[in-house]
Amino acid sequence: MTKTVKLGAAMALVILGLAACNTVRGAGQDLSVAGNTIASEANKAQ
Repeated sequence: MTKTVKLGAAMALVILGLAACNTVRGAGQDLSVAGNTIASEANKAQ
């Protein structure tokens, strides 16, 4: 493969990796909010 193709492939992998990090972070925040809501409702029920 040429240097240009290798460089393009490497850049694409870096961009996809960064996008995945943001997705995982967002999912973690969503789960945290859901957990806090469940815990709050459970405390109200007691």
